[in-house]
Amino acid sequence: MYAALWRVLPGPWWVRVLILLVLLAVVLSVLVTWVFPWVDSLLGPQEGTVGP
Repeated sequence: MYAALWRVLPGPWWVRVLILLVLLAVVLSVLVTWVFPWVDSLLGPQEGTVGP
C-alpha cells in the first residue's frame, strides 16, 4: 500500500516527502479538531476523585 502511494505521488523524492508531511499534518489537524471531540462527547464524562 505504501509503495503504491509512493509511486502515485508526483516529483522527485524530496517533493514526495514534503507532500506526505503536509498530508500527515492535515490528517492530524482534522483528528484533533473534529474527530477526537466528537468521540469524547460520545464517551461521556468520567467522574474522578482524588483522596488524601
